[in-house]
Amino acid sequence: MVTSTSEQQTLDQLLERASSRYSGASLDALLAGIAGAPRHPGWTTLVAPRVDAPLERALHDQLEAVREVAGLASGLDQGRPPKARLNALRAELERRDLDGFVVPRVDEHMGEYVPPQAARLEWLTGFSGSAGAAIVTRTAGAIFVDGRYTLQVEQEADLSLFERRHLVEEPPARWVETQLQEGQRLGIDPWLHTIGSARRLGKACKRAGATLVTVDSNPIDAIWDGQPARPISPIRAHAVEHAGRTSADKRRAVAADLRARNIGAAVLTLPDSICWLLNIRGGDLPHNPMVLAMLLIHADEAGTCTLFVDPRKVTEDVTRHLGDEVAVAAPDALAEALAALTASDHKVLLDPASAPRWIADRLDAEQIVEDQDPTLLPKARKNEVELEGTREAHRRDGAAVSKFLAWLDQRAPRGGLTERDAADQLRAFREESDALLDLSFETISGAGPNGAIVHYRVSEESNRALNAGELYLVDSGGQYLDGTTDITRTVIVGVPTDEMRDRFTRVLKGHIALATARFPTGTTGAHLDILARTPLWEAGLDYDHGTGHGVGSYLCVHEGPHRISKSVNTVALEPGMIISNEPGYYKVGAYGIRIENLVVVREVETPEGGERDLLGFETITLAPIDRRLAVFEAVDLLQLVDVVDVGLHGLLGAQPLSLVPGVPFGPGPDVGEARLVGGHVARLALLEEPVKVQLHVGRLRGHGVRAGHRLVEFVL
Repeated sequence: MVTSTSEQQTLDQLLERASSRYSGASLDALLAGIAGAPRHPGWTTLVAPRVDAPLERALHDQLEAVREVAGLASGLDQGRPPKARLNALRAELERRDLDGFVVPRVDEHMGEYVPPQAARLEWLTGFSGSAGAAIVTRTAGAIFVDGRYTLQVEQEADLSLFERRHLVEEPPARWVETQLQEGQRLGIDPWLHTIGSARRLGKACKRAGATLVTVDSNPIDAIWDGQPARPISPIRAHAVEHAGRTSADKRRAVAADLRARNIGAAVLTLPDSICWLLNIRGGDLPHNPMVLAMLLIHADEAGTCTLFVDPRKVTEDVTRHLGDEVAVAAPDALAEALAALTASDHKVLLDPASAPRWIADRLDAEQIVEDQDPTLLPKARKNEVELEGTREAHRRDGAAVSKFLAWLDQRAPRGGLTERDAADQLRAFREESDALLDLSFETISGAGPNGAIVHYRVSEESNRALNAGELYLVDSGGQYLDGTTDITRTVIVGVPTDEMRDRFTRVLKGHIALATARFPTGTTGAHLDILARTPLWEAGLDYDHGTGHGVGSYLCVHEGPHRISKSVNTVALEPGMIISNEPGYYKVGAYGIRIENLVVVREVETPEGGERDLLGFETITLAPIDRRLAVFEAVDLLQLVDVVDVGLHGLLGAQPLSLVPGVPFGPGPDVGEARLVGGHVARLALLEEPVKVQLHVGRLRGHGVRAGHRLVEFVL
């Protein structure tokens, strides 16, 4: 992107002085990949180990120029209008003798987030949600989304071009079966369909008398002018002081599990599985510190591996971290490695829910063992180091969120505060700790009717003011080296209606019922889901998203295999698992309500006379809930105090806690008088210096509180 000979010479001199392996002329391809990844402060280390100030300025100027040319400076550049893109795809399908093509919202790693290079569904339809698919035939088009995105797809996609279908109730395979005709050919990109999803589509085509065809290259890539490059960001070692276990220990355990099942190797395709196993992190995707790569692990004693990744991401430090038992190869070397496995008599494990069909097609069917990714459960069972790290992250994060809620109580009633203003201020409070590495997802900041859009994202066009008499829903989280957070709070600006208070109380009752549940070992999240929904069901109400998702340790904010939802899930909850507790209610065009804490599954004492080992939840999210919205006559206050009001509802400086909003529960040392204002702690500004706050949470006893039932400490 250098525009003159003199600039080229200057850049070459700076690169040579930094002992870079790149010249100005060879730098463009690297910068294109860096532009295709989220902005990462350490990317210059990929150019040279040590970058001085003049070179850093030159590199940043070059990168911004690449972003502008690629149309990435302000988001994904879709180029042609929607109908023109659709017509271009149909012309390409005709050229390839295809009658239809499936466009899922995934890349080859099947994750929730995709890089700009793989945002094919968004490029084609405009829909930017995290789950969905489209099917285009020569005469019809359909877009499939779940209940979270019913409103969003109406706003983003042209529904005159694509008929909307429910991703769960009428999945693509069912649509294919009813829409395709005898002899037609439906194309799929085998990199973008799992073994399981491709199998379902194949059966649907067969029932329709059609044929499923795997294409050698994606037809959208052929018509997408200016498609971004694959992302490139530096790989970083994740220290054992945060991971709690060495990579060698993890690899040997996984290899031993494979040997016990007479399996010779496993192919891992999920980036968070690979990052967990190798104790590495990256920046290829927004908000999730992951490396896009594939991994082959062998069942030998050492659990030797080959990491298939763009070698430009690997620094000398990372090579030393990986050690001799982990080889690094370019992504296109995977085909040769699979061919070598085919020539052997080894059984190879593939997860049918995440492994691309492309990989299965390169192995003999009889040598494939279809089973769950062997790292999923070990990764989900957090060790004590990870658990203590995430508790510390939540103390830090809870302080920031509590300060935000106190600020919001003072600022919102004055008017003029927008959704984006609030989200920016919340991030600023998190950044005060100097420990925030990124948000764990783009903050959902929804005022009034925007709060009813479950996965709402504020934009210039939708940015709404927080108005009096309306609910404001904020769902946010942070990525810290020691843990990942995710919290949702719903607050009222002004005075709530009776209906708002009724709905909020029902959500709160469901939240408390789940938080206080005790259940026998072997229980799954599907067994517990009813606890969160019962208060809503009693009034003929419900919500269309899951009640709980797993959360990683400085990894994905949405992690499997465990969850709490209506959907059938056979994965039992186990001690050490982190999961969200987030029931909600959404009135379209009016407001949304969601209350979300993260909890840890833990062993609890079996009552005298009990016959089963029991598990329960430890709430680790530390921030207040807006009591102005609750009808307290309908809420079990004992549970509310013991479980939900952890955070800044406690004793400051060993002073007694009042359960009545607005009644003092201070003064304490270095704090001054503090009051509960609608469930928020006011006067946090009085903390001029960082102080340690001890939070004693007591159980309700008559009209008083017995202090010391639980103690939490963190620094404000």
